[in-house]
Amino acid sequence: MVVVLALVAAVAYGLSDFIGGLASRRTSAWAVAFTGNAAAFAGAVVVALVVDGSPTRTDLLWGALAGVGTGAGGAFLYRGLAAGRMGVVAPISAVGAALLPVCVGVGTGERPALLVWLGIAAAVPGIWLVSREPGGAGDLAAGIVDGVLAGLGFGLLFAAMGQVPEEAGFAPLAVSQAVAMVSVAMTAALLGGRWVPHEKAQAWGIAAGMLATAAVVAFLLATQTGLLTVASVVTSLYPAVTIALAAVVLRERVHASQGVGLLLCGAAVALVAAG
Repeated sequence: MVVVLALVAAVAYGLSDFIGGLASRRTSAWAVAFTGNAAAFAGAVVVALVVDGSPTRTDLLWGALAGVGTGAGGAFLYRGLAAGRMGVVAPISAVGAALLPVCVGVGTGERPALLVWLGIAAAVPGIWLVSREPGGAGDLAAGIVDGVLAGLGFGLLFAAMGQVPEEAGFAPLAVSQAVAMVSVAMTAALLGGRWVPHEKAQAWGIAAGMLATAAVVAFLLATQTGLLTVASVVTSLYPAVTIALAAVVLRERVHASQGVGLLLCGAAVALVAAG
């Protein structure tokens, strides 16, 4: 069940990134991100009100920390996008999002089976190759910095949400999305970006935000069902979904290295599921 829920999260994240990425090509990426976070917050509030829960102060603090990770990860990812360094930023951030929760999970006592470790070993290069855009390196040194910081942010999101117990319900998720929304607005303002929605195309952020909410809900349920190490690695395969959608819907070319990455991602899911 943990693999199924994590795959649902990966698909939802991949769809969210695909829609948000298309909208960001036509308008301000910051405004799309803010709209998406606002929609995600609204969706999380509805879920929190419908589903019973008894969150403690610690649970809410974990949610707030996850929101900081979401905001920071998105900020540095968008900074890399704006500077044309996505060929470096995307793969580093995606791998970081997978590895940090694995380290946290192992550090807190999780001991995955051998097949799961083999799946993780296949997932890391798979995520890298799928996310890597040949010829899109740009400023390598600056891209590495943005990628590492974005990966730490997304990894913090996964690691922090993985600490929320089932009895807490979804109030920590609502707190997370609220903090993320504020973080995006503040970071955009500090970097001189325009985050206030002002164009119709930015409304696509609503769909992206709702999908992101579904993704976090599925991920949270996955961590409550099984190991954080398994949930985080499988969820971090979301770039494969985005690449596949771009190939099918937009007829974008899948490079040979990305094709190898897709195969490795598929092998990773099979190994983790078997383990």
